[in-house]
Amino acid sequence: MAHQQTRSFLMRRFEEAGISPQTRHGQNFLIDLNLLRLLHRTAAVGPDDVVLEVGTGTGALTALLAADAAHVVTVEIDSRLHQLASEELAGLPNVTMLLTDALKNKNRFNPSVLAAVKEQLASAPGRRFKIAANLPYNIATPVISNALACEIPPRTMTVTIQKEVADRIVAAPSTKDYGSLSIWVQAQCRTTLVRVMPPDVFWPRPKVSSAIVHIELDDARRAAIPDLEFFHRFVREIFFHRRKFLRSVAVSAFKNELSKPEVDEVLAARNLGPTARTEELSVDEILALCEAFRSKLTAKA
Repeated sequence: MAHQQTRSFLMRRFEEAGISPQTRHGQNFLIDLNLLRLLHRTAAVGPDDVVLEVGTGTGALTALLAADAAHVVTVEIDSRLHQLASEELAGLPNVTMLLTDALKNKNRFNPSVLAAVKEQLASAPGRRFKIAANLPYNIATPVISNALACEIPPRTMTVTIQKEVADRIVAAPSTKDYGSLSIWVQAQCRTTLVRVMPPDVFWPRPKVSSAIVHIELDDARRAAIPDLEFFHRFVREIFFHRRKFLRSVAVSAFKNELSKPEVDEVLAARNLGPTARTEELSVDEILALCEAFRSKLTAKA
């Protein structure tokens, strides 16, 4: 399948199976074989890697990953595609196929998916967790965000996603795309936009451009965040109204925990005046501000 996933092949295969792509599941199949191989190469999967693929599709990428990986856990929500891929991947002993939703909700992975990954990680010493996938557009952001909130985060994530989401991941301060996703990912990882892809490299053709992004965990940066859960909450809340002044956003975020004078005290200590805006702060400045608020709350407790 990995060598055959062209538009004509997929159309014929889907017709034989009596199925069609489902827009509600974000089913857009990468039909440019050079880009499929680029995605595979960039993931740099090795014999110690346990790879999670979200969106098995027809199994084309799965087969490429399985040729190099210790094990591939691949997840598909569509029972018809799951059956089709099962036929294509039959005989691959290092592939676990799950028919389920990869997410329990927008803030959490499905526990059964994580359990399958952990089982394979524990089956031999020195194994590493990676994610490689042609992610459905409708779950790309929660998959990436939730992966970094996991107890065992992936060493790398190499994924195709909507270009708009890719731009947000790699965005710099004071740009239109800079926001909570930018901070959350860049605070823990090194990010690379590998390739922008036009709509016509997919079937069915989406209405927007896509991109391959490579996200690599930075252990030192992640370890420097004292309370990851608090930081995740903090980043979401201070970017909830990104165009407002930082002071008003912070007052709203901590309205049940800190008084306005206490918020002002924290901001003043960071030399952040009344006209400061969240979108102007660097990742490191936001990390420091988060820790200042966390320390203030801890002191009050």
